[in-house]
Amino acid sequence: MFVKTFGSAVYGVNAYTITIEVNVSGDGASYSLVGLPDNAVKESWLRIHTAFKNNGLNAPRKKIVVNMAPADIRKEGSAYDLTIATGILAASEQIFEPEEISKYIIMGELSLDGSILPIKGALPIAIQAQKEGFKGFILPLQNAKEAAIVKDLEVYGVEKITDVLGFFNGTLQIDQVKADPRTDFANAISEFDIDFSDVQGQENIKRAMEIAAAGGHNIILIGPPGAGKTMLAKRLPTILPPMTLHEALETTKIHSVAGKLSDNAGLVAHRPFRSPHHTISDVALVGGGTNPQPGEISLAHNGVLFLDELPEFKRTVLEVMRQPLEDRKVNISRAKLSVDYPASFMLVASMNP
Repeated sequence: MFVKTFGSAVYGVNAYTITIEVNVSGDGASYSLVGLPDNAVKESWLRIHTAFKNNGLNAPRKKIVVNMAPADIRKEGSAYDLTIATGILAASEQIFEPEEISKYIIMGELSLDGSILPIKGALPIAIQAQKEGFKGFILPLQNAKEAAIVKDLEVYGVEKITDVLGFFNGTLQIDQVKADPRTDFANAISEFDIDFSDVQGQENIKRAMEIAAAGGHNIILIGPPGAGKTMLAKRLPTILPPMTLHEALETTKIHSVAGKLSDNAGLVAHRPFRSPHHTISDVALVGGGTNPQPGEISLAHNGVLFLDELPEFKRTVLEVMRQPLEDRKVNISRAKLSVDYPASFMLVASMNP
C-alpha cells in the first residue's frame, strides 16, 4: 500500500514542507530510504523498528520503500522518525484511514521505548504549515506550546507513538494545545529578575546608557575592574522599549531553530542578552557550520550583544561583525545553499583602560 505523510525541513529561519512517500509491498523483506537523507535519518529504521516492537505494534516484514521529496534538498536530523513511522503504520494498514494523515504535518524524534523527544524549529514549521493550508501539526508535547502560537492551526502534543496511532484511529482523544500569544506576551513582558533601577549612583554612565538605549546606539564602557561595567550592561535590556509581538515572533523563531527554547516555552517576551566569552570563534559569533546554525549575533536579534573584555577578542572575530552591524542581517553561503539570519542587535562592549 502507498501513502504520503508530510514533514518539514528548516533552512535559516524558514521551513520547507517535505513529502514522505511510503510504499509497503509483499515481495521480500527489506527497507530502503531514498531522497538525500543524512546519517541520522538513515538510522531512523532501527529506532522505528525497536519502538514498534516495544509497544506491541507490527513492524511489517515486507519490502518498505521510503522516498523523501523533493530529493534535491538534504534531509538532516532525527525529527523525521515520527513522520516515517506514521507512514509505515498507515501503509501497513494499522491506521484505518490513511488519507487523514495527509492533512497534518507530523514531526518528532522516536526513542526506543516509543516516547517522542523534542525537536528544533517547531515555530517556523507551524508557520509554514498554516501558510500551506494544513489542518494541524502533530509534534512532541514539549514543543506544543511554542507551535500553538500560530493561529488557525490545530496543534496536538503527543508523548508516545501509540498516541499518534490512537489519534488517527479514533481510539484516543488528544486535547488540542491552545495559546493566546497576546495575553501570554502581555503577562510576561514586565517580569525581570534584575532591573536598571537596582544601580545606585553612577549618574553619568546611567545617563549615557539611557541615551544609547533611546536611540539604539552601540556603546563601549571603559573602566577599572569592579567599576560596574558588566552589572550595568546586564541591566540595559530592562530599559529598552518592550518588544512588539512581531519582534517577539522573529526572536522566538531564531531561538527555536537554534534549539535554545526550554521545554513548554512560548514566545520570547524579553529582549535577549547574549554575552559570549572572548575565546569564541568567528563561526560561533556570526553563525555557520556544516549545517548552518544561527550565531550569537542572531541570537541577540532585537536585543543586546555584550562583548566583555573587548581587546581580548580575536581580530578576525571582530572584523567579521562589520557587515552584519551595517546590514542588520548575516548571509551564510555554502556550496549547496545560502541562508540569511536577521542580526539587528545593540552592541555593548567593555574594556579596562
